[in-house]
Amino acid sequence: MAEKTNQKICPQRKKCGGCQLQNMSYAEQLSFKQGKLIKLLGKFHRVNKIIGMEQPYHYRNKVQWAFGTTRGGKLISGIFQSSSHRIVAVDSCLLEDEKADEIIVSIRKLLPSFKLTAYNEDTRRGFLRHVLVKRGFKSGEIMVVLVGGTNIFPRKKDFVKALLKKHPEITTIVFNINDKKTSLVLGERQEVLYGEGKITEELLGCRFRISPQSFYQINPKQTEVLYTKALEFADLKQSDVLLDAYCGIGTIGLIAADRVGQVIGVELNPAAVRDARENAKLNGTKNAAFYCADAGEFMLRLKEEGEAADVVMMDPPRAGASKQFLHCLVEAAPARVVYISCNPETQKRDLFYLVKNGYKVKKIQPVDMFSHTEHVETIVLLFRQ
Repeated sequence: MAEKTNQKICPQRKKCGGCQLQNMSYAEQLSFKQGKLIKLLGKFHRVNKIIGMEQPYHYRNKVQWAFGTTRGGKLISGIFQSSSHRIVAVDSCLLEDEKADEIIVSIRKLLPSFKLTAYNEDTRRGFLRHVLVKRGFKSGEIMVVLVGGTNIFPRKKDFVKALLKKHPEITTIVFNINDKKTSLVLGERQEVLYGEGKITEELLGCRFRISPQSFYQINPKQTEVLYTKALEFADLKQSDVLLDAYCGIGTIGLIAADRVGQVIGVELNPAAVRDARENAKLNGTKNAAFYCADAGEFMLRLKEEGEAADVVMMDPPRAGASKQFLHCLVEAAPARVVYISCNPETQKRDLFYLVKNGYKVKKIQPVDMFSHTEHVETIVLLFRQ
């Protein structure tokens, strides 16, 4: 049940464009999203009432701001304007963790005293491109990633000392080098300047190590709601083999591990697979194995070896599942599929394919993960007919 909160209005909402639903009350936003999902997915099954947030502000545990310079030479930091590469200068955002915003503002104010400038992508001169902050809401641990456009960081030890003096709550500081002409925030090289270079967070009784590159759900409170509902839909048994497709750093698979006989996680990103294996050790999980492979091809190999999964949990990126994956899923024929999606449009496309090829939708549950934006997560349970 969403808490009744006074509507807060962002002064930058028209310039930024990130909060498309700021003109609505939170109750109206939930109603809007419910209606949208009924139109998109209602033909498959009745859509359950959307689960809203208790507090729809400052829920983002990952904050990344770009740095730049105005025509007048003023140093600014902020958020890229929606669908553009223009920086909207901000000191705080209603969606982001307040402590993370505070730390980034401190970094911006420190730069001139160290004669450090913002990186210019056109001239390829200057120093700081982005600052990324990740915070563990339960653990309290904070990671700061300084992304430089060059590997030259003058007086870096003094800079770290000055930042820690202002914010002793910071757990680790990483210097990431991104000297390429790219829209990607992080580069391939990095140096740990303070701490371990990772933070630990807790989720539904499990602990997870998070690195600068790790994908981790950005709304921790609603992630617990999302995963709890997904596991309820999966109706797992101790004899089940669970395949966690697009497993990332192993979050939902490791949370489910004590409910099943075996967890198999599959992910194409090798760094994420390394993190997942480390997280399995961190939690003392013995019945989970993680593989760097295409999830669809891996499923077919399992079936050929007589080790087919009973349940497939899939959480693909916004583009949805590939046709190859869906084909392999149908061929592997698990009894139950739980499809978590951050994009109901591509989920609708994928559901058409699965329903046409022997699956039936049994439940649909929306969860609001991103208040004040048009985005919504949906969990769909499918049974093999």
